[in-house]
This record gives sequence, C-alpha cells and structure tokens, in this order.
Amino acid sequence: MTGFRGFTHLSRRCYAAARRSEALTEPLVTRKPAAAPVLSPQDVQVSKLPSGLLVASLENYSPVSKIGVFVKAGSRYETAENLGVTHILRLASNLTTKGASAFKICRGLESVGASLSVTSSREHMVYSLDCLRDDFDGVLEYLINVTTAPDFRPWELSDLSPRVKIDKAVADQSPQIGVLEKLHEAAYKNALSNSLYCPDHMVGKISVDHLQQFFANNYTSARMALVGLGVSHAALKKVGEHFFSTHTGAGAPGAKAVYRGGELRVQSGGGLVHALLACEGAAVGSAEANAFSVLQRLLGAGPHVKRGSNITSKLSQGIAKATAQPFDATAFSATYSDSGLFGVYIISQADSAREVINAAMAQVSAVAEGRLTADDLTRAKTQLKADYLMSLESSDSLLEELGVQVLSSGAYSPPQSVTQNIDSVTSNDVVKAAGLLAISYHAISCSRTRAGTILFTDCF
Repeated sequence: MTGFRGFTHLSRRCYAAARRSEALTEPLVTRKPAAAPVLSPQDVQVSKLPSGLLVASLENYSPVSKIGVFVKAGSRYETAENLGVTHILRLASNLTTKGASAFKICRGLESVGASLSVTSSREHMVYSLDCLRDDFDGVLEYLINVTTAPDFRPWELSDLSPRVKIDKAVADQSPQIGVLEKLHEAAYKNALSNSLYCPDHMVGKISVDHLQQFFANNYTSARMALVGLGVSHAALKKVGEHFFSTHTGAGAPGAKAVYRGGELRVQSGGGLVHALLACEGAAVGSAEANAFSVLQRLLGAGPHVKRGSNITSKLSQGIAKATAQPFDATAFSATYSDSGLFGVYIISQADSAREVINAAMAQVSAVAEGRLTADDLTRAKTQLKADYLMSLESSDSLLEELGVQVLSSGAYSPPQSVTQNIDSVTSNDVVKAAGLLAISYHAISCSRTRAGTILFTDCF
C-alpha cells in the first residue's frame, strides 16, 4: 500500500496549487533576484612538483572536465627486444589494473557518461578522460589506475593478439599511413624509425615481462605531465601529489634520433603512385620549425574548401600547368623533440608520376631561388596562424597542445607568443628551408645517392 500513499492527497495538492497560481505568476517586488557570480577568465597555470611531475591546467568553467596524462613513452623508446610494446600498451589500457577490474572500469565510466581514450605517437603516450565536472572525483580513480597501476595478466594479453593483427591490417590498407611509416623507416637509423604498430614477427611475442620492464623504465613522474581543462589547478596539483608521485626517477634515457636519409621503394602493383620526397626538418619549438610551417602553407597544405581544390597552392598551380593528368599534392611537415621531417606528398597515375613529381619540385626550387612575393608570404603566415588558433577551439587539440608543450619544455607559450613567432619569420628563412628540400631532390634524382630524400611508391 505504500506505493499508493501519494495518491491519497492528490486532490488537496491540486487545490493548493490552484490557490498559489496568482502568486506564482506575479513577480516578487520585495525581493531582488541574486546576481549571477562573475567568473573571471583564467590563464594556463603550470607547476612542477618535487617528484618531477608537471601539472598544467586551464580553468575555463566548462561543465565538462578533460584530464590528460602525457608520458614520454612513445615508440621511439622501444628497443629491438620489445618492438611493438607501445601498440600493446595502447590496446591494454582498458584491461584489469591493480585497483579495478576491466569490468569495473567499463561500467564505472559508462554509468556517468564518461570516456577514457588512449593515443600514442612516436614520442608520447596520451591518456585522456572526459567527464562531467560534478563526476570528476568519482571517475578520476580509473585514469589513475590505468596510468600508475596496470596489472598485466597473461590470459588477457593473449586475447589482444587478434586486435593487434586487425589494427596492423587496417594500417596496411591505408596508403597514407604506409607512406608515413616507410618514410620514418628510411629517414632514421634508430628511435624515430620505430613503427607505431607492432611488427608481424612480434605479434604474440610481447610478454608480461616486456610490458612491466617498459612501464618501469618510462612511466615515472619525471617523464609525465598531468594536464586538465575545466578543473582548478589546486585540485589537479593535489591529485598529482597523492597519486602520481610514487614512481619517481628520470627513467631510462631514450636514444637520440639519427637522421640518415635514403631511398625506399615498395612495389604493390597498384595503378597509383604515392611518392613522398622529404628532407630533415627542424625540432619542435625552434625558429626553423616555424619557417618550415610557413613554407608548408605556402606550397599547399590541403584544400580550404571541402572536396575542393587549393587554388592558392603553388604545388597545385605548378602541376596543373605542367600536366593535364589527375593528381593530389600537399606539403608535409613533422616535428619531434630532436629532429623533424619536411617534404612533398604526391599521388598520381603511374604513367605521369615522373612528370608530376618534377613539376612539384620545380615549385620548391622556385621558392629556394627567391621567387617569393610579399603577398605570398603574408598569406602563408595568415593561414598558419588561423590554423593554429582554430585548432585551440577544440578541447582535444588544446589539451594536446598543453601537454606536448609542457612535457617538452616545462612551460607553456600562450597563443600570442606563438603568433608573434610566426610573424617574425622572414622570406630568407622560408627560402633557406625550401633550399634544403630542393638540394636533396637534386641529389637523389641526378646522382642517385643517399642524400636525404625518401621516395616511397606503390608503382613507379
């Protein structure tokens, strides 16, 4: 009978509501509405704890909090004995830890609508957690467990082998991924030459010992950064002091990347040629890196209209004048802590590949010779600044920018400083950057030497 208790006073409640109707529709003249609290804008705050852990936060008063753990544990830190271990770690992020089972992690996140994702690059492993601000304290334990207390169980690791094979098969089916992987393999002698994916001969051979040793050597507080959006800096520091300061130490040092250059051709029998000609670029954060980024926009970094052509791209203009065959050409740039790559990525029919490549490199040579107008330079700078500032509108990109900057330099450069550095790039800087690629292409096309240009094709 308790379930029907509320209905016994139904008529009384309806009558009372009717009696209050007049008062509810009229404003209260004796009481002033409370003013909304004024939220002052916050700047990015960065702190370094005694354990070496870096903590960075931006309180933007968003109803959604985003927390990321950045670790210097990318594929460049793998050795010949554990190649592919970062690929396994990426897939094992949702497995049982010492503090929570895989089932508990999944159900705990689902119950409040939170999400936990893991991405990796050649330099970093990134664990990011998205949740409502009110659920921050409740779900943070799962991020802590995954990043500080994994429990690698043999029977769970054995179940990952099919997923590893699927990831590798999907990557092999993508020509763009294949080009970039082969580029790094040919460009570097060690470290950055390691693939993001587990090699075929290592599938099923990464053991618990490999994972535990890699975790112990790289997941230390001095190699980690705790970054948050929509959370107070004091709260994030407290989390770092209590939960991320147990694994202290600098960890195992990584090998310095050694650029060697070379030529690598892969035949697959397809009708399209995927060619990437590149030279060694500049390290992240350097003035030379800004020059290469401006040069990338100058040559063309993709269309600005969806499914359209980039009519302002020098690559597109030059190739279109030289050949009537269909093509796709864009400039490519990648920066790392101690090196970088810059080049031109071209897709064309096999019959016209040589003609398209020569036309594209002719545009690079023209810039290297100083044929660069002030309007072209201004346009490239504007595009670069717009791309950068627009990327910060996304919480994912902003979190990545915060984490990578803080982990690499221990500080954060505000957007105003970044745009000023872009404006300081001169035409001579861009000409010098273009000359490096032009010289490398001339060496490989004429003398066929290993002079720093990588050419990857599937039919050439």
